[in-house]
Amino acid sequence: MKKDRRRRAREAALQILYQWDVGRAEVGRAAATFFDHQWPDAQPAPEALRTFATALATDTVARLASIDALVADTAQNWRPERMAVLDRLILRMAVCELMRDVETPHAVVINEALELARTFSTEDAVKFINGMLDAIRKKLDKRP
Repeated sequence: MKKDRRRRAREAALQILYQWDVGRAEVGRAAATFFDHQWPDAQPAPEALRTFATALATDTVARLASIDALVADTAQNWRPERMAVLDRLILRMAVCELMRDVETPHAVVINEALELARTFSTEDAVKFINGMLDAIRKKLDKRP
């Protein structure tokens, strides 16, 4: 999948996670709703994009307990539930990728998360997410 498609897939995964979190929709249903009714292009999403986005959103939800524990431990006195919704979701999704995708360089995952924060959040969020993901990356690198 081309770089642009991966970025679009991550944007789609974030929007799916937003529906899951805010709309309390089951993640598979949120993915179907997004691609069937909210996909912004005239043409349907390419299958590889849809598959990547849906898997990333689903895996993020499946790993939520371990992701949130790592985020909470790294944030020190700042629980994920207290973070802005989009910042929390971007962090969760990036941590999921750092945990599961050993082929994708950590710098790429972090950069993609920062691009999502620039698009959907604030410059302060970009700085916060960058610091958090760098610290989490270091913790994950120390694991056997």
